[in-house]
Amino acid sequence: MSSSSTEGAPPVSRKVIGLAVAGAVGGFLFGFDSSVVNGAVDAMADEFVMSEAVTGFAVAVALLGCAAGAYFAGKIADRYGRIPAMKIGALLFLVSAIGTGLAFSVWDLIFWRLVGGLGIGLASVIAPAYISEISPRHVRGRLASLQQLAITTGIFAALLSDAVLANSAGGADGTLWLGIEAWRWMFIACALPAAVYGWIAFRLPESPHFLVLNGKEDQARTIFNRIIPGDDIERHIREIRESIQEEKLSTRKGSLRGNRFGLLPVVWIGIILSVLQQFVGINVIFYYSTTLWKAVGFQEKDSLTISVATSVTNILVTLVAIALVDRIGRRPILLTGSIGMAVSLGVMAMAFSSAVGTGSEISLPGAWGPVALVAANVFVISFGASWGPLVWVLLGEIFPSRIRARALGLAAAAQWIANFAITLSFPIMAAGSLPLTYAMYAAFAAASFFFVMFKVPETNGMSLEQAETLFVPKGAPVSPLPVASDEAK
Repeated sequence: MSSSSTEGAPPVSRKVIGLAVAGAVGGFLFGFDSSVVNGAVDAMADEFVMSEAVTGFAVAVALLGCAAGAYFAGKIADRYGRIPAMKIGALLFLVSAIGTGLAFSVWDLIFWRLVGGLGIGLASVIAPAYISEISPRHVRGRLASLQQLAITTGIFAALLSDAVLANSAGGADGTLWLGIEAWRWMFIACALPAAVYGWIAFRLPESPHFLVLNGKEDQARTIFNRIIPGDDIERHIREIRESIQEEKLSTRKGSLRGNRFGLLPVVWIGIILSVLQQFVGINVIFYYSTTLWKAVGFQEKDSLTISVATSVTNILVTLVAIALVDRIGRRPILLTGSIGMAVSLGVMAMAFSSAVGTGSEISLPGAWGPVALVAANVFVISFGASWGPLVWVLLGEIFPSRIRARALGLAAAAQWIANFAITLSFPIMAAGSLPLTYAMYAAFAAASFFFVMFKVPETNGMSLEQAETLFVPKGAPVSPLPVASDEAK
């Protein structure tokens, strides 16, 4: 079976593409809600007279909610289904948007951002699991990458709305409609996509994998017939059933426990992929870029414009990743991205080592300002074309079906905790030494190269049930699964 081509594969049903796009709307909310704080952070800090540490916590606290939401998402999805979990996430998004926009104190603000984080955490788990479970194997990488495309589109929409609102009011702290400041409207704007996500959740069918796992095979067949008419439905049902039986033989129902520091090895692989994705510092660009570029000499209006342009770049390179992931495979793209991230972050460390001034008076002399700006965008390109979308692809396909939602939840929780650590520490570390901060991110980018090189096998072109067998330790008892048929070649 060739892993580098999809030639000869059956055409993809429009219904499958539609379901994948609809499922990925949770990713849009994920990107929008997590990045909207970018344009509001300075005005928010001034409004409530927050120190650097409190500002960092107010920005990062949503990520603690994300970790909790991601962890419990697996339990909710396994017990009640993927669709009910989506509905809960939409509700949390909606109330958080309104609550944060109308916050009357720093603690009130922190609480509502925590609630929004719970919704983001749910969406971060359910969307990739749902998309992977309704996608044919030969396009699963591309359709699963829609999650990251939706995230990047959400980031773009958030930063664009921040720029429009701030410019309309003459600044993020300026007053707009109903006497409410622009930075508050930035958060309230999240309510609209939250309502759309909730409407979509009421119209999507349940995942066939979840239905088979819960003994509802007739309903699963009905959905398979709708989304992949003419395909071998019984083969899909049989592969899911065999995977379930295999997992029952090797471990107790739904258990993530194993002999590697208490967890199954494949769960650790998912956790480490998630943590490395965040430890390269990507969200520093999307949470603090406006503040960062203001600090090196750009005006607020220009800083917001740069942030929007960066988010557009992120969308475009994600489209490149979607086009290539099922053609050349996961590993080559990840390895190339790691090299690009390590080099660009190293250049940023060099640029900021030439900075003059301290605190908010920092500036980059000569050509170092443009060099830092170019390096930051090369970093975004390298991440957006590789580790951004592909980690979500791998998380959706490496776990055994019986533990998929729970393992995805744990990996996503680890991702959000790592994101929290980076987001909380950046203002403090940046005040101490920006060069050291970016050098640390570069070191993690280099580590990501070696982790993929030695620990992550290629899963391109395989069914979910076949892909998961690549992560079984050598010598472990595994029931033989059928090799890929010609349909997957």
